[in-house]
Amino acid sequence: MIFPTFTQWKQIFKVLKGGEKITLLVFFVLAISSLLFLTVNSYLAATKTVPTFKGIYIEGVVGQPRFINPLYGETNDIDRSIIELVFSGLMTYDTEGNIVPDLVDSYDISDDGKTYTFELKESVFWHDGKPLTSDDVLFTIKTIQNADYKSPLRANWIGVEAQKLSDTSFNLILKQPYNSFLENCTLKIIPQHIWQNVSPENATLSLQNLQPVGSGPFSLDDLLQNKTGFIQTLTLRSNRRYHGKPSLIAGITFAFFENMDNVIAAANARRINGFAVASFDKTNADIKKIIRQGFSKNEQFTEYHFSLPRYFAVFFNNQKPNILSDANIRKALVQGANKQALIEKIITEVDTEATAVDSPILPDFFGYQEPSKGHEFNTENAKALLDASGFVDKGNGVREKVVTKKPAFQFKNYLKVGSKGTEVTQLQGCLARLPNLSGSNTTIFSDILKNETNGVYGKLTEQAVDLFQKEYLSNLKPTGEVGTSTRQKLNELCTTSPSTTEPLKFTLVTVNQPQLVKTANLLKNDWQALGVEVDIQAVSVGEIKPIIKNRNYDALLYGETLGMEPDLYPFWYSSQKQDPGLNLSAYENKDVDTLLKNARQTLDPVKKAGDLEKIQNTILNDAPALFLYNPDYVYWASAKTSGIDTKKIADPAKRFVNVTNWFISTKRVWR
Repeated sequence: MIFPTFTQWKQIFKVLKGGEKITLLVFFVLAISSLLFLTVNSYLAATKTVPTFKGIYIEGVVGQPRFINPLYGETNDIDRSIIELVFSGLMTYDTEGNIVPDLVDSYDISDDGKTYTFELKESVFWHDGKPLTSDDVLFTIKTIQNADYKSPLRANWIGVEAQKLSDTSFNLILKQPYNSFLENCTLKIIPQHIWQNVSPENATLSLQNLQPVGSGPFSLDDLLQNKTGFIQTLTLRSNRRYHGKPSLIAGITFAFFENMDNVIAAANARRINGFAVASFDKTNADIKKIIRQGFSKNEQFTEYHFSLPRYFAVFFNNQKPNILSDANIRKALVQGANKQALIEKIITEVDTEATAVDSPILPDFFGYQEPSKGHEFNTENAKALLDASGFVDKGNGVREKVVTKKPAFQFKNYLKVGSKGTEVTQLQGCLARLPNLSGSNTTIFSDILKNETNGVYGKLTEQAVDLFQKEYLSNLKPTGEVGTSTRQKLNELCTTSPSTTEPLKFTLVTVNQPQLVKTANLLKNDWQALGVEVDIQAVSVGEIKPIIKNRNYDALLYGETLGMEPDLYPFWYSSQKQDPGLNLSAYENKDVDTLLKNARQTLDPVKKAGDLEKIQNTILNDAPALFLYNPDYVYWASAKTSGIDTKKIADPAKRFVNVTNWFISTKRVWR
């Protein structure tokens, strides 16, 4: 077979007719397209997409950082978030909330549960290049334990002995076994060589609080302030010597704003890549209405939901002398709240996922047994409990109780001739005012005592008491002395017990945040239907702190976070009724106290679960609180940001637990 030469091929369009030319051109285009398709398809089959180290992730935040320092940053969400990125702990969390090693290569727990032996990873360095050793760990713990530094973490480390074994190993020795101690060991470690010369008095004033040197996956790169001192941005760069997997994102910038409106505006202008829906003036529903989703992936945001070990509840103050110290009233308020309807409205109006909470141990979250018996929504039972407490609806929809107060004075002592004092004076005055019962018009008692009203029990007083006994206690032999029966009759005739009307009313305090205010108003409506008057006091986060510290509330709508290794001791043990304890209901039950101690000390997880389940049943029976719901933590991130696959987090800062897996840019490599 002889193929045409190139010169002959050039003449082909001269010999072909019009239709033949079109047909040939079509076949030529199809051939080229097929070749390109096969080439691209072969390339795609032979390669894969992988993340590449590139890009800056920018998060918008409302507020300002103050202490990027593990000693003090625990009380501020912004500080905690940055600390999570800059510092490392002995232990950390995985995406399911399990506690796993971080700085630690291995650890061992003694049989008695009191001694924890840790071995640090080799070649761990601070951001300034100096090695991290056991000395840094011991220095961090002893600094926290030093009361002069006033660290909010001190309570977690009181009584813990830190013992160095080598530059990379050490013991932490407890006085009593504590099965949640590994969670305490998520504590971030600070560098001794930087902080050892800073005195306790100057620790909170040190520039190092905003110029941190840590060992985490990111290090401080830049901090930008405006002329007024407002921190506008704080930029972190990837730590390429990180002891774990180095990040795929080259840097993270926190952009700080004065309010959530400015955060949303920055998101809509694509100046930030992510933000959290936290305790601000915007709900997730509000944000969905105003966020602008673009058409391309780079212009869209993805909504992430993280589950936390927390719940919101109404804590009834059992310590403050008010109507809520009555168990029947507390149970009535619990049974009179339509929790399911409330949660459905919160989910709909606030647009966030939330699960009902019926127990202080979060059985769904931790896998414990549900309570054996709870308080179902039942308005008739609730009304009956209020009736039993003496608060009656007079027909106007408001419940009131007649309260008889104790008289200002009562006869309490045995009196006879020779007695002196206030009680004798009161006795003489009382008898002088009494009429006789014999039918005579003469006021015999006053006649007898007209010359003996000096507070001395003489013969005339004895004569008057004798007559009183004949007239008012005719079934008893008169003695002229004031004994038990005579005192009882005198108190009945001579003392008055003033009575007042007490309305069924209390104040519910909460944080001025949309979700909580909405919840408070829904509860108010339910309780008003029972005849209970409720005043809502919504205050700022700053204002709520002293209120909680002083337990200055009737009832408090607030949230509590348990941690990933649940320990209910700080929340329900009787010794935790006062600040800094977290027993917000001022609850006290000796059986629960015993179970709480056992639950935190046992090394048997099955026994711990059993104790916690007994605790939940006792607490629910006593009704010191109305447990409501557990809302998800909502986080918005640019759709171009991938790798965010965390499910459970211990607190909002732990949204960054797998930040080294986040990525913005990709490339193709050969398989």
